[in-house]
Amino acid sequence: MKKETMGAMIASKRKEMEMTQLDLANKMGVTDKAVSKWERDLSYPDVNSLPKLAEIFGMSVDELMQIKTETSQKEKEKTLREIVSLILRAVCLAMGVAVVVLSLMGAMSTETSVLMLGIGVACAGVSLLNGK
Repeated sequence: MKKETMGAMIASKRKEMEMTQLDLANKMGVTDKAVSKWERDLSYPDVNSLPKLAEIFGMSVDELMQIKTETSQKEKEKTLREIVSLILRAVCLAMGVAVVVLSLMGAMSTETSVLMLGIGVACAGVSLLNGK
């Protein structure tokens, strides 16, 4: 949905529904002059009347107010994927560094080293599958 003024949104939705300003005014319990002012962005509907206006137009208040809930959700999912990918790569790096340092110190068995490297490789693989 492209961003437009509240007045343009009201006018276009009213026209889509083949209503006159007077028709909309009667449904909203206001004058046709009030609707005219809304459409010219000289005034706005009362906040308490927005649910009724949205219902008349067959949309949610969020859609009427042009709140980008879908984009917001997609951005949250993208951010979450990026965080998970970063954590997986950090675990991979940490396992590799830990194996090298502890092996040099002689404080780690071969079996434990292989296990830790396996965890690191698995995290790297999941991170690559995640696309980051």
